[in-house]
Amino acid sequence: MEFLRPASWEEALAAKAAYPTAVPVAGGTDVMVEINFDRRRPSHLLDLNRIAELYEWETGAESVRLGASVPYTRIIERLGAELPALAIASHTVGSPQIRNRGSVGGNLGAASPAGDAHPALLAAGAEVEVASVRGSRLIPVEEFYTGVKRNALADDELIRAVHIRKATGPQQFSKVGTRNAMVIAVCAFAIALHPDTRTVRTGIGSAAPTPVRAREAEDFLNAALAEGGFWDDGRTITPSIARRFAELCAAACDPIDDVRGSAAYRRHAVTVMARRTLGWTWQAFREGGGTTEGGARCA
Repeated sequence: MEFLRPASWEEALAAKAAYPTAVPVAGGTDVMVEINFDRRRPSHLLDLNRIAELYEWETGAESVRLGASVPYTRIIERLGAELPALAIASHTVGSPQIRNRGSVGGNLGAASPAGDAHPALLAAGAEVEVASVRGSRLIPVEEFYTGVKRNALADDELIRAVHIRKATGPQQFSKVGTRNAMVIAVCAFAIALHPDTRTVRTGIGSAAPTPVRAREAEDFLNAALAEGGFWDDGRTITPSIARRFAELCAAACDPIDDVRGSAAYRRHAVTVMARRTLGWTWQAFREGGGTTEGGARCA
């Protein structure tokens, strides 16, 4: 196994072009586990730790450009107002040591259905900035996941940054695990209210071969809120609307039975999380638009 250590972004792209099978390493929280357990034995490792720009972020008028290697700890500390669902999800990632090293870029590269960042990215509305020596492109996050632990990157491409819409309303993230810390999600759910467009977006993790949005549930809720005038008068969402939204979120799942939970349990848990997070975010909207304190975790 050879170790490549570029000093600049241009050198990294050149190395990836020369060695397309090289596996990028920044935090290494996923890659090194696979190597240590002999599940993966790449011919080359591409160390990105010396590329400073990957650890930077920019806050624009409408979005945040988050460098691929910005650790979860920085998101929690510095971007909670702009990216509340992602900050809440970041709190649930592993241990403090993992949060200090792991990043959204790494989560995207691994493309695990259970990755904690994915539901929040889907709900907020994100695009993945990828690049190669041939140029760069933006991939809508819902198009980035192509299968179990597979993504839309070409062999010579690297993830440079993630562009995430700044919150214009309350957001939430909820996660079910087999214990209350350092746990891989049995399933996870994120929701974001977008009052500027009067829409709601969702994200579901670990309940299908890829992270997914519950599009039919979104369409139903968006229509119900508009037709009922809920955005205008701020009334409490009726139990029948909340119940149907939650049922449609569960219907968007395609889960499996595994050692962490059954398919039936995952569907049930998504139903509960969808209904609860909708209630929490809508209450926050009615009270003035903030996100609920600290997020939530079911267990």
